[in-house]
Amino acid sequence: MGHKRQAQRDEMRPEYAFDYSKAVRGKYYHRLLKEGANVVVLEPDIAKAFRGSAAVNDALRSLLQVSESTRRLTSRPTRTARKRAAG
Repeated sequence: MGHKRQAQRDEMRPEYAFDYSKAVRGKYYHRLLKEGANVVVLEPDIAKAFRGSAAVNDALRSLLQVSESTRRLTSRPTRTARKRAAG
């Protein structure tokens, strides 16, 4: 079998060429602010427990539901305590 020589080029293929003179800095910045995009970085041990962002969102929604139901069960009465009569 013949050995194929690969030509090494310092140039990128034409389909990967990008004209940086037409680039716009922060093109999507305002849209991201409007849509409320947030980025949260999870610790590696936590990230292993989830397959993706949908799983993280589902877990957080469940936690919020539990938190809301627990808060209602343990909330204190809103009535003010009666003052003791001076004796």
